[in-house]
Amino acid sequence: MQDDILIKKLLLTHDDPDGRRLDSEAMLHAVGNIMFHASTIVVHFTPFMHAVASNIYSASFQKNDVTEIETLGCCEPVGCIISKICKILCKCCGEGDINSRIMSLFDLIGKYSWDAKAVLVLAAFAARYGEFCQFIQLYPANTLAALIWRFKQMPCNLRSLKPQIKALSLLVKTMMDVAMCIIKFESLPLQHVELGNDIYLVTKSLVYEAVYWITRSSLACFSQVMDFTSKKHEQVHHSQRTGGCVSPRNRSLFSLIRVLIMEERNLHDRLLNLVHEEHIDNQKVLNLLFPSKNYLPLKHCSTQVKLGVSELNNKVVLLLISNPQLLTMEQLFLLVHQTCDHPFNERLKDSYKIVWVPLPSSDTWTDAEESSFNFLSDFLPWYAIQKPRLLSPAVVKYIREQWNYKDDPIMVTLDSNGKVTNFNALDMIKIWGAQAYPFSASKEAELWENQNLTMQLLLVDINPLLAYWVEQGKNICLYGSENMAWIQQFNDNITELKGAGLQLETIYVGNSRLGEHVKRIMARTDEINLSDPLSFTKVQFFWLRLESMRRSKLRIGKTPSCDHVLAELSALLDVDDKEEGWAVIGSGSSTDTFMLQGCSDGILKELSFVGRQDRQVGIVRCPKKLLRPYFSCRTLQSLLHSSLK
Repeated sequence: MQDDILIKKLLLTHDDPDGRRLDSEAMLHAVGNIMFHASTIVVHFTPFMHAVASNIYSASFQKNDVTEIETLGCCEPVGCIISKICKILCKCCGEGDINSRIMSLFDLIGKYSWDAKAVLVLAAFAARYGEFCQFIQLYPANTLAALIWRFKQMPCNLRSLKPQIKALSLLVKTMMDVAMCIIKFESLPLQHVELGNDIYLVTKSLVYEAVYWITRSSLACFSQVMDFTSKKHEQVHHSQRTGGCVSPRNRSLFSLIRVLIMEERNLHDRLLNLVHEEHIDNQKVLNLLFPSKNYLPLKHCSTQVKLGVSELNNKVVLLLISNPQLLTMEQLFLLVHQTCDHPFNERLKDSYKIVWVPLPSSDTWTDAEESSFNFLSDFLPWYAIQKPRLLSPAVVKYIREQWNYKDDPIMVTLDSNGKVTNFNALDMIKIWGAQAYPFSASKEAELWENQNLTMQLLLVDINPLLAYWVEQGKNICLYGSENMAWIQQFNDNITELKGAGLQLETIYVGNSRLGEHVKRIMARTDEINLSDPLSFTKVQFFWLRLESMRRSKLRIGKTPSCDHVLAELSALLDVDDKEEGWAVIGSGSSTDTFMLQGCSDGILKELSFVGRQDRQVGIVRCPKKLLRPYFSCRTLQSLLHSSLK
């Protein structure tokens, strides 16, 4: 048939899309698995084939076994359609016009995409060939298999099949390579291509032709296997027939690779131009980043529901970009706490969505990275890219270069029009949670404006009890040390002062280098009923938020020398005194707070001395000149408000 007539006939069998989707790549990997295991059986029983078949599929297609092929909108299970294809292939093995028989097969799969057509036909052949190889494996040791083998008069000496097996193995591998190329082409974001693009139009024609030749070659291979199970196994004429089908596919393959390279370059250019374009919504941007033709690109992690990017329309989108291991568990818990569990989230939950975009550490995914993604994406409360390993290299390059992703997690904010408003909102969310909506860089600067380092900022989003203390204006003392004797003495002295009328709530927070030693201290303080309203996880939240505060300040261009909040944060984070301790004292949203360091006797003597000097003013508002100089004292002018009562 002439190429133009062939293409016209193929297009006549191709019905308009009806919404059905097939995960073609997963199906092709399943075919590869069958062919890989089948080839190992053939090699075992025919050592002469070792050089040809033993590794022919393993390099490109050997993957973990595929147990579930995603199908959407299909009126019947994928196994049923494969069975129907097998029946047609079996009928087509007879005499008659081969093109007429092939067209009847295309009529059956008319509603599937072109890449799905190719892999479904390959799957039907692989199923038949796998059954044949299974018989080869079973008949020497299985009585039933041996009886069926003899009943069908199948060959006992497989050496006679050497030419056919060799030709079949090479041909199937070529068909799989071409099919993978078609899948990659069909998954390209076709909206980037001008309709009059000649290379694109020519390549589309080559796709139709390649699918035809895959189908025709699969029919030839199917006939070959049918001959294996009959008295025709002495004949080798089919090897010549199958070999003649290779050339057109090679031509298609090279052309498709060329177009793929061209499209990757065009996609990167389109992404670069996004910043200069105005959009009425975020759909064009999201479709550029996460294009998909044969599967929905997103999933809701906790429900596993597959979603399209249309679910994100008119919403602020937070792209959480990280490696497949995401974050440490305490950082992950804090992020969930500050989004899903934040008081503001209930009123904002339909206004923004978080989408996890995992990227591998190298150009390819490792098994460990895939396992980590599969595990985490099953229980996160956000959306995730369903198949991140299928992200276009152009998109990954754009994220790394234009969004400055360097393997440390970032959270890029896209507003409802798809415009980037913050290249990393991760720290502001850890600090303020959903209160930071719409998570733009301008909102981050606004939140820091006139913000002092108050107890309200430090504690309000960590624990409901602490939030209540802050709201009530209670006097709060944060303290830390790794010296258990210091902690015991400090608490004994505080208890004494409370008995004398001092109103003060104490909270042990260890230090910024939280480890097992601090965890043991917290367990010990629980046993002896010392003050400890925070769990170890919440103490981790406290220090993680402080670290985020420092990074956020540095990101907006502040320095410790010109920003007192940043200086005070650094002082608190850099405390390094294992033998003695420190305390920060303040209340509510007051800026009149101070930090003390040194021996517990010195700190408590000063508290007692200040209380005697001026009961009306109290500790927090007492003049700093009243603090005696025999131990270190640093004022933190941005922590809390009211005085001791």
